[in-house]
Parts: sequence; structure tokens; C-alpha cells
Amino acid sequence: MTTDKRRQGNQANPGKNTATAFTRRRLIAGAGALAAASMLPASLKAQTRRTEAEVIVIGGGIAGSSTAFHLAEQGHDVILLERGEIASEASGQNMGGVGGNGWGNNPDLLSYLTAGGVEIYKRMQLDLGYDMEFRLSGTMTAIATEAEYEFQQDRVAALQAGGYDVHLLSTREARAIEPEANPDLLGFVHSPQRGQADPVKSTRAFAHAAEMAGAAIQTGENVVSIDPQSNGYAIRTDNSEYRCQTLVLATGAWCGPVGNLLGINIPIVPVRGQMWATESLPMRVFNTIGSSESSYDWSIDNGSDAVTPPNCTHKNGRRTTRHLYGRQRKNGEIIFGGDRESLGYISGTDPDGIAVNRGHAAEVIPLVASLPIARTWSGLMPFALDGSPIIGKIPLRDNLYIVSGLASSGFGRGPMAGKLVADYIHSGHRPGVLAESDPARCVTEA
Repeated sequence: MTTDKRRQGNQANPGKNTATAFTRRRLIAGAGALAAASMLPASLKAQTRRTEAEVIVIGGGIAGSSTAFHLAEQGHDVILLERGEIASEASGQNMGGVGGNGWGNNPDLLSYLTAGGVEIYKRMQLDLGYDMEFRLSGTMTAIATEAEYEFQQDRVAALQAGGYDVHLLSTREARAIEPEANPDLLGFVHSPQRGQADPVKSTRAFAHAAEMAGAAIQTGENVVSIDPQSNGYAIRTDNSEYRCQTLVLATGAWCGPVGNLLGINIPIVPVRGQMWATESLPMRVFNTIGSSESSYDWSIDNGSDAVTPPNCTHKNGRRTTRHLYGRQRKNGEIIFGGDRESLGYISGTDPDGIAVNRGHAAEVIPLVASLPIARTWSGLMPFALDGSPIIGKIPLRDNLYIVSGLASSGFGRGPMAGKLVADYIHSGHRPGVLAESDPARCVTEA
């Protein structure tokens, strides 16, 4: 088991062999036990259905599955409840981008969530043997205008001064790394510490690893009530009743309604993201791809108000910017997305938005302009109204924790967010970096 002293040491020196910091108390050996995530069934069920545990995690996305895995690996008795199937919501519907710009000289929460997340992905695939299609591909972010170039020039200089691994490239330099990049653009920002993985395979890998470490993964369990008890919580689903001492909410865009079951207000709103894919073709796109347009626009006005989170692409039904992310999957599909629109729980795709995004993608990777769209999909992402993650202990109730508000980056940041919450529960002490995400700042009585 990882001792508190070792954990503190890794926080002081996060960039030095961080993977060794992760506990291996219950390292499962053998290829048969560690089946590749691609071989896992959609539904993960424990052999014996349990209804009582020390800790219950509600939510079978990447953050909830990581929390369950790291808690179980540290010896805790855990049940994970998911109303659908593992990875059936945003964790299975996103672009699959992971990582950031490294640890930097003085790692903050973002550094931990991104660089720490990369180390966890490495461990899951390289050490534990899960086929998650993870690779550290890097990201190319396009610069289209003089204003965007000046913005990125200042941003890259500031990040480099802080010890982060990010570079401003000429278009010629960028095309030596990403040959399909548009030669008419002004330049690119290269982030070599970013990567990609398959969302469904990865999320199910965490759930499977949790199950192999002793957690019960129970799907098809829609929570309808949560009642605080003198010694924990009674949780009723459509099918059964569960009891625990400690409760973790990892319910993504549904944190608001779940919080209402506890009589608390969790200021997280659902934001619709949508994506599209081409047919499979030989590898032509090697990095994950982005654009500077939205970052520049949000640096001037992030669009937030009392009911709208920052950094959306629409406000009051009107588009305010274009956002872009994409990659080519291992199966050959080129996928892109980027829209972020606060519409409540409306999740269907908008053809006009898809068309705008496709045009934006073609400005960066002209190849896609000639490729027909083969399929589209959408999902709901959890955006906190103040724009910051909500990770930690909710002081309004006993032994209640939350890991959410990771916005459109939950897939990359969820694994480390889950580990930090697990460490908090295990040690009884809040990791220092979670001061930035303290639920006490925004979670209130309903």
C-alpha cells in the first residue's frame, strides 16, 4: 500500500517516475485476468450482487470508475452503481483526448489532472495490460489570424516560463509533424504531452480493474432516493436498496438532480457536445487537432453569467465562437467535434452545428472537406457555473464526496480526479491541490 509519506513525496516531485507512486496492493497478474478492455462485455456485473459496502460510488463514467478502482486497490469495500451501462454517457462519447502540457515547475490542480492522468493511462495500458488505444500523440492547435497569433505567442511564453512543455511552430515546422495541416495558416501550437485513447475501452478498463480489485460494478441501477442515516446513507434504486458509510457522487451532468435527492444545490449544468465521423481510411492524421479561435475569443469574453457556465460556443441560442477538437481513431475514422451549448437535458444532434464544425475542421485539415460524414452523435458534459472542477468533500453532509465539473475534459482528467478523491477518503486528509476544487465554495443547501 502507498504510504502517506510516499504520497507526499510524489506531490513534491510529481514529474519523477510518477507511475511508481500508484499503489499496487492488489496488482492482478496473468493475461487471463487482465483481459483487454476491447474484450470486455458492455455490462460488467459482480458475481454476487451486494447491497452494503463501506463506500458507494454513484456513476459509471471515467471519474467514477477510476475512483472505485483506486479505492478498491487500497483495500476499501466498494460498490459502483450505474443507471445504464459503463461508459454509456459522456465518458464514452467524447473525442478521446488526454493530457496537457506536463507538470510544470509548480504543479497546480490542472497539472495534476492532466499530467497525472497521462501517468494513469500509461499504467493501465503498459503495466496492467489493458488495450485502451492510448498513445502520446501530441496536439496541434491551429492559428488562423494575427490576433490569435499574438494571443498564443504570449500564452506559450508564459507556459514555457512556468516549465511547461509547449511550443509555437511555424506552419512549415508543423507540417513536418502533421503533413495534412493547412499550409495557409499562420502557425500552430504543439503540445507534445497530450495524447489520445479510446473512450469506451478506457472507461470499461477502469471499471474492470475496479472489479478485479474487489469492487462490485452494478449497472442498470437508477438511483431514485438518497437518505442520510446515522451511520451513512441508504440509497434506493429502481431495483434495490443499498447502504454505505461513505458516498461519492460521480454523476457528471446529472449532479444537479442527484444533489437534489440530498437536499443540496450542486451548481453543475449539462452542456451538449456533438461529434461526427468519416468512414475509415488509412492513417492521415497523427496528432489530436485543435484551433485557437475559441481560446482567443474566450480570453476576451468567456460568456458566463448567473445561469451560463464559461467557455461555451453558444449563448441564448446564438453562436458566439467556434471550438474544435478531433483526431483519427485506430479504426481509421477521422472524428471532430467542439460545440458546447447549454440546453438543459436536450442531447440530440444539430445538423447546422455539425456543418459549422466540419467547415472549421476543413480549415485546419483540408483533407476532411472531401470526406462525407458517416455518423454523428452527442453527449452531455458537466460544466460548473464558475468554470472550475468540483472535487472533494461536501461539508454539508457527513462522509459525502463529489468528483465532477470537469467540463469537456473529463475523459483526460477524470482518472486523476478519481485517484485524488480515493486518496482523500483513504487517508482522511485532503490532497493539497484539491483546495482549488473545494466543494465548499459553491455547494449550498437547496
